[in-house]
Amino acid sequence: MTIIGMLHHRLDPRTVLKSYAYAAVAQAEGAQFFYFTPKSVDFDTRSIRGKVYENGDWHEKMMPFPDVIYNAGSPEKLSVSKDIIEKLKKEIPVTTYSIGNKWNVMKRLKEAKEFDKYLIPSEVVENVDLLHKFMAFYKKVVFKPIDGRKGKGIYFISKVGRTNFEVKKDRETTFCTQSQLDELIRRQLSTGTFIVQPYIQSKTKSGQIYDFRLHVQKNGEGKWVITTVYPRIAPNGSIIPNINNGGFTNYLDPFLEQEFKEDAYDIRRMLEHFSLSLARHLDEIQMEQFGEVIDEIGIDIGLDEQRKIWMYEVNWRPGCPPAFYLELDVVINTIRYAMYLAKNQKQIKREIRQYRKNKDSSEVKALEETLEEVLVEEKALPEEKILAEEKALPIIAITGSAGKTTSKAFLASILSEKWNIFESKDYWNTTEHTKKHKEEINASHEAVVLEYGMAYPGIITNHCSIIQPNISIITNIGLAHVGNFDGDIKGVAKAKSELIHGMDQTGLLILNKDDDNSKYLETQQFKGKILTVGIHNTADYQAYDIQYKDIGMTFKIILHGQEIVMYIPILGEHHVFNALNAVAVADYLGFSPEDIKAGLNFKKPPRRLTIYNCRDDITLIDDTVHSHPQGVRAAIDVLTNIAKKRKVAIIGQMRELGDLREEEYRKVGEYIYEQDIDLFITYGFRTEEMGAAAKAEGMDPSKIYHFLDKEKLHELLEKVIQPHDTILVKGASKTNMFDTVKFLDQKYQE
Repeated sequence: MTIIGMLHHRLDPRTVLKSYAYAAVAQAEGAQFFYFTPKSVDFDTRSIRGKVYENGDWHEKMMPFPDVIYNAGSPEKLSVSKDIIEKLKKEIPVTTYSIGNKWNVMKRLKEAKEFDKYLIPSEVVENVDLLHKFMAFYKKVVFKPIDGRKGKGIYFISKVGRTNFEVKKDRETTFCTQSQLDELIRRQLSTGTFIVQPYIQSKTKSGQIYDFRLHVQKNGEGKWVITTVYPRIAPNGSIIPNINNGGFTNYLDPFLEQEFKEDAYDIRRMLEHFSLSLARHLDEIQMEQFGEVIDEIGIDIGLDEQRKIWMYEVNWRPGCPPAFYLELDVVINTIRYAMYLAKNQKQIKREIRQYRKNKDSSEVKALEETLEEVLVEEKALPEEKILAEEKALPIIAITGSAGKTTSKAFLASILSEKWNIFESKDYWNTTEHTKKHKEEINASHEAVVLEYGMAYPGIITNHCSIIQPNISIITNIGLAHVGNFDGDIKGVAKAKSELIHGMDQTGLLILNKDDDNSKYLETQQFKGKILTVGIHNTADYQAYDIQYKDIGMTFKIILHGQEIVMYIPILGEHHVFNALNAVAVADYLGFSPEDIKAGLNFKKPPRRLTIYNCRDDITLIDDTVHSHPQGVRAAIDVLTNIAKKRKVAIIGQMRELGDLREEEYRKVGEYIYEQDIDLFITYGFRTEEMGAAAKAEGMDPSKIYHFLDKEKLHELLEKVIQPHDTILVKGASKTNMFDTVKFLDQKYQE
């Protein structure tokens, strides 16, 4: 008999209504079922204090370790018991793996390309200007939280006339001016991360808004099956068909026959084919990237006037369909798949390994075929390719976990001393940006300086296939995005190595001699020239005698046998590395030390350790663009080096650390204590772990604060900031920490 354990964060199964259905179906399917929480697990005796449903109630019993775990709790709430759960996973197969939040799912699909034509164009809204630029193109947009659920917090915005806007939320419609809209957007951005999309709506013949929910699962044979497809229809006056917002469902066939007449059958088959194909595709992505399989997804889609499918969302733990027999179908598939998983775990692992092996082989073959096509294409149509050897044009690509944008800005500034250059804009570093850059580069440009961003494997290869560099800089290999690589820094290095493989193999490569993780870069087959930069280790371009100045740094370097003193108008030793990257390339390209020195006095990228001198001799340090452990420690170093009296550190979330989050948060807290920070404030989900680590090291608890509410954080700052304080505000742009910079700057404006 298969034993199934239902893992949940709630102590009492009576508060989890679906637990009754799972207990009943498991019994009907011949399995033994119990409910448990992580704290009830005893690894020494390999037993669990679980709860079993018998005689109409739940009874506590000591149970052996189950054959399979149905993972049913909230990932956020279960994360406090991560160590227990990870230990269980090593011994027991588990159902219901996460495919990430809705934004990450869409990014995966876009990068994999197979389903990108069904994706609605989306942008993360970093500020109100971006929203208006988006609206200038699409006119009507949807503004919604990146991790929204149940249709909550969604705004539909359209322009009315030249200066007014119509805003719809739930069933309410309001009209506002641009300043009123801007205030609304800023207020929402202060609460979390939002995205904007063009508004694509499906309407019934009677004018009601609808969409389709496609619910697919794996069955007792481990095969994907359609649990249900059903339309969701918005109530009159609403444009959100979500059930939690008053929407209602209909049976699929009558709805299709009413709306599509003789095409009803074809539409149904299209929806079914799409749902199964997408499920298999996401399963393959999960296997390839994480070595896991998924077993249930809910897909929300719409049809435009041409009946083209557009994906609104993909949910990895969809709610049960709102009909009793369908709810039981969901439970039956879940229980049967759990039983299948318990009996076939070794086979599934073999299939995953084989799939990944085949995938690697097919990618190598595809790359070889692509290279052959490129060679043929180069001979036939050389004018259509942007390749360095054809035009003798320096094409410089920069990647790395930190320092890309600043290295790019330094280098572009130096090259601009003599040449007309093309420089990628601001923080534009996606493959879509690279495609746009390719269209903008022309014969007048004498050099090209680009930034290649990366969050997953294959992206930099794609960059290089669009514009192939002949000079490449890899700034470092750090923990940015490491959560997307199972917490393995070698995976990050492998993905960054795609720049080495994708560039001109006889070109120039710049590496960081001081970065220990750069040893994992795959340079063995590279035939070109490699130059190194460093401070602490001997390198081709080595800085020494580094000093902090009022608003920048000085360092010395030997160029052409002469000692040269360089100045950069930005604080932090880590930015000396970025300057060295630019010095190395410029020197290689024949620029004089004078040109290099002049170019290093560049226009600094915004919000990168920007200094505000405020009233009462208060110094404010704004570093609110990116945030990862290496950058946080570097910013703390700047705070320590320039502070006159008290040092105040306000630190926000660091994202995409995956399983390394807890460890890295602890290290930051310990570093805060080591650097003798006087006041430590954290903002955002789980960031209190940094404060706890500082406290454990010996920091005074009365000097440590944590907030989830930015307004309350600002209220505290009004009370605790003193004359002569130096305040660091550090956080990723997605956490909107710049709001705190603006608050302090305005509060203490001279």
